[in-house]
Amino acid sequence: QVQLEESGGGLVQAGGSLRLSCAASGRTFSTYTMAWFRQAPGKEREFVAAIHWSGSTIYEADSVKGRFTISRDNDVNTVYLQMNSLKPADSAVYYCAASALRSGGFRGPMEYNSWGQGAQDAVSS
Repeated sequence: QVQLEESGGGLVQAGGSLRLSCAASGRTFSTYTMAWFRQAPGKEREFVAAIHWSGSTIYEADSVKGRFTISRDNDVNTVYLQMNSLKPADSAVYYCAASALRSGGFRGPMEYNSWGQGAQDAVSS
């Protein structure tokens, strides 16, 4: 398994931007599909975005399309989530996740076998 550590969370006003980073350990980062999920208090963990291990496909939740961008840099074993036009509804703990599957929908948490500890994002109105 790969070890994951998120950074970049914080407090921002509505309409602002944040960038999350997730650093992965190990030499096989490029073979993992990477994703971001989020979980607000009292709610289930929710898929946000994923980037296929090949880099060829990006998956996004409808709620973040046009506002959030997922990207990866295999040279530094890091996946990013650029979040723009933030809304109070985006407030949550954001988790980075890695999937070793070669194929799949990549939107379900059960498809991921490694998780970071989470980064708190809060958006004030």
